[in-house]
Amino acid sequence: MEALQHTVGSVLSSYGWYVLLAAVAVYLLLQKVSRGLAARPSGRPGAAEAAEEPDVVVRRQEALAAARLRMQEELNAQAEKYKEKQKQLEEERRRQKIAMWESMQEGKSYKGNLKLNQQEVEPGASASAVPKSKPNKKPLRGGDVSILPTLTKHQKASLLNSVTCWSHVDG
Repeated sequence: MEALQHTVGSVLSSYGWYVLLAAVAVYLLLQKVSRGLAARPSGRPGAAEAAEEPDVVVRRQEALAAARLRMQEELNAQAEKYKEKQKQLEEERRRQKIAMWESMQEGKSYKGNLKLNQQEVEPGASASAVPKSKPNKKPLRGGDVSILPTLTKHQKASLLNSVTCWSHVDG
């Protein structure tokens, strides 16, 4: 017995603080586990309720399945609409490229072709893609109007100097 006391005394003197900390940690761990077990409802009453009301569980599962099916159908419908829209956009791009190629073959400008395509898209489907001729517009100034009356003396002198300089260079 004396040897046991001596052995326990030497272990406690060497590792006493470690043993004390380990004992406190085990105590706190047991307290936490016991609180968790007390807060959790026991398994028996829940199992009895589930056995008593299986039709509730079945109805809930059917409702979930129906909701999933409905959501999947909505997603499929949205995907179909998106695909159709993409096809229409691709067809419109193809038409624009063809129209641009044809106008380039005819020697028309690219920007004029773009304006025609935009006008076709805005009002709807037009029957012909033939460009309209521009109406005859009056020029802003007549052919016999001179700009000299609108110039200042300094501008007239500068213009006269530049004309005379160029005439000497050409001649």
